[in-house]
Amino acid sequence: MSNIRPSKTMSKAQIQIFFQRLREQRPHPKTELQYDSPFQLLIAVLLSAQATDVSVNKATKQLFLDAPDAHSMYALGVEKLKNYIKTIGLFNSKAENVIKTCQILIEQYGGQIPEQREQLEALAGVGRKTANVVLNTAFGQPTMAVDTHIFRLGNRTGLAKGKDVLEVEQQLLKRIPKAFILDAHHWLILHGRYCCTARKPKCGECIVADVCNWKERFDYGAQIPDLKA
Repeated sequence: MSNIRPSKTMSKAQIQIFFQRLREQRPHPKTELQYDSPFQLLIAVLLSAQATDVSVNKATKQLFLDAPDAHSMYALGVEKLKNYIKTIGLFNSKAENVIKTCQILIEQYGGQIPEQREQLEALAGVGRKTANVVLNTAFGQPTMAVDTHIFRLGNRTGLAKGKDVLEVEQQLLKRIPKAFILDAHHWLILHGRYCCTARKPKCGECIVADVCNWKERFDYGAQIPDLKA
């Protein structure tokens, strides 16, 4: 990720317009992972590493019907769990981590999901990004999970510049207005996934192109900014 060249930092006025537009486009953004409980969200995010949300949803559709909670999923064991998730990349190690996580949840939290970062990151296979997703999406905490899409978008647009995901995360939390922070993760990841894509960003149809500081955007059909409009 570190080879992405950052743009000039966006101003407060640009950031305000940026998020107002994203909110107008998606008033109620949400993750594309399918789940019915904080536990299922945690498992889905664990499985989504180096995999698409579509592939995870296909695998968890039957898994969550047969094993909807920590106790029933732990009862499956590693080998049976693999049969459910074998279409997902790294399924062997992911199955090991899921079962270990279920065991910890059962033994230490009665099968429930803890709401503290340190406790979440102590679970098998759970890193800072996964913890941030759960804290934000399941528990409504103002966290920012920076994945490859958000890292790229932050540096490319000038919204939040950083050499690594932690630096971008810290900049986003510092620079995003409080009115937008709870939904910002979903707005940014969806915009990065479907519009501000890695190889061929869709600048010509981007709703925030006029407040983006990426110089190369004009090569992709973006218009000259008019911030007074």
